[in-house]
Amino acid sequence: MPKKFDQDAKDRVVRLVEDRIVAENVSLQEACKIVAPKLGVSWHTAAQWTQVARRGRGAFLNACPQDLEVENVRLRRENQELCDTHEFR
Repeated sequence: MPKKFDQDAKDRVVRLVEDRIVAENVSLQEACKIVAPKLGVSWHTAAQWTQVARRGRGAFLNACPQDLEVENVRLRRENQELCDTHEFR
């Protein structure tokens, strides 16, 4: 029987996959294969959630650069907290 994940868990997977792609310059598939097992999901599921999130982010890409910079700082801080909590480094 498949597990049910709340939106926070899905968002965390997507953030960590995206961060891995940027940090290590790897493909979506490679990043998902690294991150997903640590979080208890299949890499296929992580890839699907990431693709859905990317499609949903289309409107955000038109935001002004200052908004993107603030969001980037917030996401980096949150990623660091998650890495510290889960010892992913």
